Amino acid sequence: MTYQCRIGDLTRTIDGAGAPWAGIDAESAARMQVQNRFRTGLDIARHTATIMRADMAAYDADPGAYTQSLGAWHGFIAQQEIISVKKHFGTTRGRYVYLSGWMIAALRSEFGPLPDQSMHEKTSVPALIGEIYTFLKQADARELGGMFRALDAARRAGDEVEAKRIEHAIDAHETHVVPIIADIDAGFGNAEATYLLARKMIEAGACALQIENQVSDEKQCGHQDGKVTVPHEDFIQKIRAIRYAFLELGVPDGIIVARTDSLGAGLTKQIAYSKEPDDLGDRYNSYLDCEEVDPAALSDGQVFLSRGGRLVSPRRLPSNLYQFRAGTGEDRCVLDCVTSLQNGADLLWIETEKPHIGQIGGMVRRIREIVPNAKLVYNNSPSFNWTLNFRQQVFDDWSQSGRDMSAYERDRLMGEGYDDSELGIEADTRIRSFQRDAAREAGIFHHLITLPTYHTAALSTDQLARRYFGDDGMLGYVEQVQRAEIREGIACVKHQNMAGSDIGDDHKDYFAGEAALKAGGSHNTMNQFAAA
Repeated sequence: MTYQCRIGDLTRTIDGAGAPWAGIDAESAARMQVQNRFRTGLDIARHTATIMRADMAAYDADPGAYTQSLGAWHGFIAQQEIISVKKHFGTTRGRYVYLSGWMIAALRSEFGPLPDQSMHEKTSVPALIGEIYTFLKQADARELGGMFRALDAARRAGDEVEAKRIEHAIDAHETHVVPIIADIDAGFGNAEATYLLARKMIEAGACALQIENQVSDEKQCGHQDGKVTVPHEDFIQKIRAIRYAFLELGVPDGIIVARTDSLGAGLTKQIAYSKEPDDLGDRYNSYLDCEEVDPAALSDGQVFLSRGGRLVSPRRLPSNLYQFRAGTGEDRCVLDCVTSLQNGADLLWIETEKPHIGQIGGMVRRIREIVPNAKLVYNNSPSFNWTLNFRQQVFDDWSQSGRDMSAYERDRLMGEGYDDSELGIEADTRIRSFQRDAAREAGIFHHLITLPTYHTAALSTDQLARRYFGDDGMLGYVEQVQRAEIREGIACVKHQNMAGSDIGDDHKDYFAGEAALKAGGSHNTMNQFAAA
């Protein structure tokens, strides 16, 4: 509905209410409607699911059309990310927000900072989704509020052409509300617990939920040791539970991202149920590290399997966990991915120990032999030492090609002395093109960084504290923060406006008219940034 149509509809509604509504202005009410186009989280989930489905189709047609996101641990951080995207690129197309369970555990738990082990309150996950969308909707209201003021100014100046241009811009306004890929960890319990939490996350606005195949009560960060996976049927039950939640809430296009941690997980808590040879349970069990047992020498407490007509005993650790055979990680990842896609997942996530296109692409090619349109979400993790990894990849490639590498020490390539070297420059070139190359060669539809704003907050605060509490004093803040904000065009330099002061003034106008006591008068110090 166009801006003018909204005004017309509201005029008829207000006129129909008679004299008691005489103080209500139709255009003001229309502005409030436009500034709040999403009434509920389910409105958001349906809208953003449609966006993601279109983006997935676009990627299938052209692998250059991959998508990206940055992880956010607060609504304000997500808001500033998307405002920045619109400022620099003019559109939010292909850009999402990632919600990391790691950052919720580390930054949002009432227990204080926690490791990524699903010990934080699970209600904090949907709460953060709702918070992020509150801030993104406020970004819409703020931007549209500026357009409304410009429209009023054009009308006061009698510039009908400019007024009409602004009205068209209001009708074409692109929302800051973008898809969130939200981390549900291992489901925080059994399939029923997964369903209940998924429902809350979807109601808060999430259109894409990422779930991993670790056991929920032994869950570890994907880049730490001690990971324990579950049999496929257990994981499939949770995928089904999430799909039921999407369908129940009227979001059939909701996206399930199935993550496998099998590459770095050498343990399982249980032996899979199997009814016949080579079924899914039998294939899972086939990777267990077993030793053949002499039936005449059985001992109490042993667990046995029949394998090819032989009696074998899986190696059971003092933790009561079973271990997989070394070197089976990639095969288990491929089986995990194929099984997930064949049972309702839409996208895959393979957690790796390094960002290596050859490794990822090799697994994806095997998956695509069975599911041709398989696509990945990939964690461009800060847990990787990107500089060292890529310098070592270049070193190894050049060594294999026969180049003289005597000027380089492979184990010391992190040194600053290599920054301007030919090898260092080549490594940085590969890092720069990693996402583009991996989208083309390794089936990666979506690239995300899980924890970027955790690190940027720490880095920028350290830099400010060093200068402010040191000899620079206030210059440390002015030069590093405020002056940079002004010169970079960071809207947040007008922090009163960013916090909603002007939106509040608009509402005071609507509600009180000439009696409104507004904050944006001549004595507001934000006027000092009028030219910024």
